Amino acid sequence: MDKMTLRGMQFFGYHGVVPEENRLGQRFGLELELHLDLHQAEKSDDLSQTVNYAEVYALVKAAVEGPPSKLIEAVAGRVASAVLDTYTIINEVTVRLTKPHPPFDIHFDGVTVELRRKRDADGRVVPV
Repeated sequence: MDKMTLRGMQFFGYHGVVPEENRLGQRFGLELELHLDLHQAEKSDDLSQTVNYAEVYALVKAAVEGPPSKLIEAVAGRVASAVLDTYTIINEVTVRLTKPHPPFDIHFDGVTVELRRKRDADGRVVPV
């Protein structure tokens, strides 16, 4: 299976358990791996044979900058579902969502959750 990766995406959201996170918001980093067959796009040089990554970016932005969630796991799941529901050409997606500055007295580069989802034989989205 071929892979398309969107790296270094940055969004502003209001996600977190601490009330200040929901009020003040913060930046979130996101990386997205899309597993799909790119053979026809390669041969035809035709955008309709692949996914338009500008449209994928807009979809991800709407999911991350949308309604607040307590957990980044929920936000990552919303991203995975939105991508797979919108693009049937995509067989599997990996979402890596990073909260760079959790509001705790700890010093590190952030916390990242990684979710992998794919379509099963019946077309349902399931964890990998």
